[in-house]
Parts: sequence; structure tokens; C-alpha cells
Amino acid sequence: MAGPGLLLVLSAPSGAGKTTLAHRFRAREPDARFSVSATTRAPRGAERDGVDYHFVSPARFDELVAAGALAEWAEVHGNRYGTTKATVEEALRAGQVALFDIDVQGGEQIRAHWPSRTVTVFILPPTLAELERRLRGRSTDSGEAIARRLAAARAEIARGLGGYDYVIVNDQLDRALAQLEAVVAHERARLAGRADPEPAAVAAALRRSRFDAAGWDGAGPIG
Repeated sequence: MAGPGLLLVLSAPSGAGKTTLAHRFRAREPDARFSVSATTRAPRGAERDGVDYHFVSPARFDELVAAGALAEWAEVHGNRYGTTKATVEEALRAGQVALFDIDVQGGEQIRAHWPSRTVTVFILPPTLAELERRLRGRSTDSGEAIARRLAAARAEIARGLGGYDYVIVNDQLDRALAQLEAVVAHERARLAGRADPEPAAVAAALRRSRFDAAGWDGAGPIG
């Protein structure tokens, strides 16, 4: 893939498979890279500072906010996450696809700063029942925590379907990946002033307006 720099925002409720999809996309696209966020939470498992996140103290995060150094930030489950403006500008200058694995609130902030270079994609689970099954299958959260995540998922879905550019239902990972690649190919061709009919047709079918018309309610897959 080659072309103008693009800010690709991926958002989804917890358990929809967004992070897996993002990693698969990154592995297949040589000039795509993750935008490494700063966070106040502690590292988990094998996470590395500067690779998975920039792990900072709450005081340091406050300094970044006060200095206006963050393009977006939000508090999620008691921890704060944010993206530095310098990280975004570097990716755009390099003509890369910067991947943002963030919530809808953060995605809206990114688009407000760089409206012409940002494309927002919301990842849906096939159904809310499947989302609950995935969350319970992790065996890492209590029943109360899962209930909170499901409530947060409904709110995040409402926001994503209310304003994002594209919607992809992650019922089959390979198909979702192909759809995401088509969206990016179409958007980069558009920024370069080119026409690319095949990905354009796929992207048109994934436009949020289609899902608005279909009235997705989480009870079953889009037809």
C-alpha cells in the first residue's frame, strides 16, 4: 500500500474483536503502524513500554494534558489513555496509515483535529448475544463486571452508529479484514485523487447509512 497518510480510527465495544482485526491489518500492510497511546494503567502480561503503550504516571499524564500535547484522551475503567499530537503528525508526514485502537470519544477528537485525513470505522459483533458469549469466554471478569461491559457496549454502539463513517460486522475475521482493507484502499485513492472502483464498491456497501437503514439492533446479523 502506498499513498497519502491516513488516520484510521477503529472503535468497538469490548469483545467485538477490534484489536485482533487491527493486528491482522497491520501485519498485512507494510506502511500501517499502530499509534502508541500513553496510559496511566499498569502494564499487563508481556506488554512493553513504548511498544504497546507509553506507560506514564498520573502526574505525567496531567502535564501532557495541561501542555495541550494530546490529540485525544479519555478515562476508561478508571485509567486514562491518550494520543500525542506529535505521534499523529509524524505518521502523516511519513505517508503512513496510523492505526488508532480507541473508543468513540477518542475517535471523535481525532477527527476534529484532522477531519480531511481521518476515516472512522466501527466494528460490530454479529449479535449482542455473541458479544456476551465472548466476554464470558475470557473467564477474566466477574458477572458484575461483564454486566457493566455489556451496558458500556450498548452505549458505545449507539455512539458509533450515530457518527462513524463505516461499519463492519466482525462475524468472520477474514471477511472483516478484507472489508477493512477495501475501505482503506478506497480512502487513500480518494485522497490521492484517483478512482479505484473495486474497493470503492465495497466501501460504499459499508457506509454507516446502510446500517442506519437496516436498523441493526444486535439481535442478528445484517442481511
